Amino acid sequence: QVQLNESGGGLVQAGGSLRLSCVASGYTSSRYSMGWFRQAPGKEREFVVAISWSGSMTDYADSVKGRFAISRDNAKNTVYLQMNSLKPEDTAVYFCAAGSRLIVLRSADAWGQGTQVTVSS
Repeated sequence: QVQLNESGGGLVQAGGSLRLSCVASGYTSSRYSMGWFRQAPGKEREFVVAISWSGSMTDYADSVKGRFAISRDNAKNTVYLQMNSLKPEDTAVYFCAAGSRLIVLRSADAWGQGTQVTVSS
């Protein structure tokens, strides 16, 4: 089982930027996709973005297209989420996710603990 550990959350003003990181440990030899979900207060967890193991395929939710960018460094077992032009509605706990069906089905097999992102207006 792979363990995921997120970092990089915080408080930022609207229009600002943040970069989240997620380091995978444990059983990391599998070629799994990685990505991010988020959950705002009182709402269900929603898909944000995913990237294939090779990095050649990405899948973005419409709400973040053009503002967020995902990348990964397999040598470091790390995936990054660069978030630009942040809006108050981006406020949520962001969860790192991993799984073989993440790109196709937006379904994760492993989750991180989450990191809080708060965007003030």
